[in-house]
Amino acid sequence: MMRGKNCIITGARTGIGRATVELFAQNGANVFACASKYDKAFEEDMSQISTKYGVDINPVYFDLKSEDDVKAGIKSIISQTKQIDVLVNNAGIPYGGFLQMTPMSAIHDVFQVNFFSQVYLMQLVSRVMMRNKKGTIVNLSSVAGLDMEPGYIAYGSSKAAIAFATKTLSKELAAYGIRVNAVAPGLIHTRMMDAMEEGAQAGMINGASLKREGKPEEVAQLILFLASDASSYINGQIIRVDGGLG
Repeated sequence: MMRGKNCIITGARTGIGRATVELFAQNGANVFACASKYDKAFEEDMSQISTKYGVDINPVYFDLKSEDDVKAGIKSIISQTKQIDVLVNNAGIPYGGFLQMTPMSAIHDVFQVNFFSQVYLMQLVSRVMMRNKKGTIVNLSSVAGLDMEPGYIAYGSSKAAIAFATKTLSKELAAYGIRVNAVAPGLIHTRMMDAMEEGAQAGMINGASLKREGKPEEVAQLILFLASDASSYINGQIIRVDGGLG
């Protein structure tokens, strides 16, 4: 399904990102697995996945809070390959709190990681894709960016912004053979879920028709589909993976 494709996946250390790395590798993709800083355990984990599936997995480190760091990270990837087929903008940070209890510095930090850095990544990577006249970008939005809920002014707004950017860039880049879509997960069993209050977790589980949280692998399956040629006629869509919320 992805044999020989070169893919960049951010936030690859744990959760949805890590599940996506393994699923892409299982389907024959070579992966640049991005994380914020060096970690021996992460290096070993990526090496094991690489050996297991017989593909190349290269850890790359850059801090999404620094545009210079992001630029250097992508430059190092481009120095290794002139062909980038897929970008998965998965990395993100959570933040919960009502407006009056949310410092502006927190909103700036959330937007820097969840929106500005991802737009910058798309700008840098799409230049390579445009030269090659093909490519696929999959962004991670969230149901928090689609459904209005109190307490999500920072996180929800950043995810709404990436959903809007997805639709806009799908129009701008289509002429170059580049598709841009987004996935909007609900409550997924990750570290981000663990950081939520139990009441908030229970509310989302009770609000879902399937009455459970999702698994990272279930989100990764949709990311794989959108990244592959199997979804060649899908563009500019925000697809929910939420167990039937609403």
